[in-house]
Amino acid sequence: MMETAFTPFQSLGGGILIGAASVLLMATMGRIMGATGILAGVIFPTNKADWLWRAAVILGMISGPLLVMLITGQFPAVQVPVSTSMLVIGGVIVGIGVTYGAGCTSGHGVCGMARLSPRSIVATLTFMLTTGITVYVIRHVLGA
Repeated sequence: MMETAFTPFQSLGGGILIGAASVLLMATMGRIMGATGILAGVIFPTNKADWLWRAAVILGMISGPLLVMLITGQFPAVQVPVSTSMLVIGGVIVGIGVTYGAGCTSGHGVCGMARLSPRSIVATLTFMLTTGITVYVIRHVLGA
């Protein structure tokens, strides 16, 4: 059975950084920090100024582990307990969900909930419930 590591201080630190970044992006640019929307704007840009800030956010996401390596001498440990094909299937499913849900977990869960958006509250409740059911089925019904 797979065990989930309990990391309260790392999780709190990450949450604070994500929240601070979301607030700064909203305060300085009036934009929602939804990861898939940011990525979509890099891949399908509408104008150069819009592309630049989105590319900077993506670069920041990529450079985080590099910064950890420079400070600690090693990359952060990442364990992916599924095959590459399962990652691809999961990515496609997430892409479909993002399209139909008009946003991703970061956009709805962090930014939309903070703005008390009814659509984001429903979306967040939906993906949290679905995640809980999925984890239960995979771990306790399928035994993986």
